[in-house]
Amino acid sequence: MGGAANGAGDLDAWLEPFLAAMGRKTRRAWAPLYVRGLLGPGERKSLLPMAARLGLSGHDQLQHFVASPAWDDGPLWRVLAEEADRLVGGPSAALVIDDTALPKKGTLSVGVARQYCGQLGKKASCQALVSLTLARREVPVPVSLRLFLPEEWTSKPERCARAGVPEAEVVSRSKGEIALAELDRLQAAGVRFGIVLADAGYGASAEFRRGLDGRGLAWAVGIPRNQKVYGVDVQLVPPGGRKRRPVPDQEPREAEAVLAELPWRRVAWRRGTKGTLAARFAAVRVRVGDGATWGNNRHLPGGEAWLVGERRTSGERKYHLSNLPPGTSLRALAAAIKARWICEQAHQQLKQELGLGHFEGRSWTGLHRHALMSCIAFAWLQRLRLAEHRRRTGPGKNAAPRSGAAAVAEPARGAPRHHRPAVRAPRRADPMSALQARVQAT
Repeated sequence: MGGAANGAGDLDAWLEPFLAAMGRKTRRAWAPLYVRGLLGPGERKSLLPMAARLGLSGHDQLQHFVASPAWDDGPLWRVLAEEADRLVGGPSAALVIDDTALPKKGTLSVGVARQYCGQLGKKASCQALVSLTLARREVPVPVSLRLFLPEEWTSKPERCARAGVPEAEVVSRSKGEIALAELDRLQAAGVRFGIVLADAGYGASAEFRRGLDGRGLAWAVGIPRNQKVYGVDVQLVPPGGRKRRPVPDQEPREAEAVLAELPWRRVAWRRGTKGTLAARFAAVRVRVGDGATWGNNRHLPGGEAWLVGERRTSGERKYHLSNLPPGTSLRALAAAIKARWICEQAHQQLKQELGLGHFEGRSWTGLHRHALMSCIAFAWLQRLRLAEHRRRTGPGKNAAPRSGAAAVAEPARGAPRHHRPAVRAPRRADPMSALQARVQAT
């Protein structure tokens, strides 16, 4: 373990690119302290307990650092993106789009509203963050967390102003629109990935899928079972009667019905910590019904894509679309779809180990900056994990480890794998906690 412990002592050196982007000397002094507070021991990672564990006389200066709107943290998000790309970026990496909720009481904290909270598995008072995670094999690095503002906030500019929301952000935007904007930012920063993955909360939107297509990206996304599709051989024919526009020569069908008629095959996509992970899958090429509307609010056929069904051993069924090439194997489709689980591991570790949801301030700036510092701390721990993996497997082994190859590949204990409600369980020792202990010891 000596290599990892020595690596922990390099935290200040690793932080140098972040500090160089911060400007004033006082900020450069407080940033490493904040990161160490997140990496250190203790259940709560809010300002008061962190200040006490750091030996500070008070928390005012930490509060000013994290909540002051006087400086721009955009350059730090860019440095984080560049570091994530160095760690796991490349053609075999995936960019996973999802959202994560932070339960919150009261009504004054920015963006808080009654909405679906995955952590609780029901509607509750919470803040919802759109997240983008860069991942290769089993190694995730969160690179974006942006607050979604519900209509009850965007319709009240004075409420937003009290919470410090910038004027440019006081606009109604869907989670998909936020995700695409962040994707553009990451691409501008040079982040490399081969595919974009998202669940049905994003994939159900034809506009979101078109946004990915318009950017020339490969993608695999969840969809609802009633998504309408056409056979790949659908043709537009002259209409009958008084209609002028061509119409499809077949009726659209629901994804569930189309897949029910196909043979389903057991596919194993990887080996997990408890054995081989497998489910039954079926796939067929279709034309997605997301074009212009025609009679009875039906949609004309759009682009060609894979329609994929998944039957889990629990009996649960899921449906997906992907624009991967026609020759893609069923196993490759399944592996791409199931790679999305890794962001759930990252979310759980950000919350349980690094205190993502512990920020007690109410402001837009404070929430996002606390999220940024949590992501920086997470990236540092992933760097240590990868260094330890290389130490174990020998020099020149720069690839991210496969499942079961090293501690980096292990999911957080109790992490939900299939978007089940993430009820927080008692903590158990895991690789993230062990690395944090070594960081603290140095």
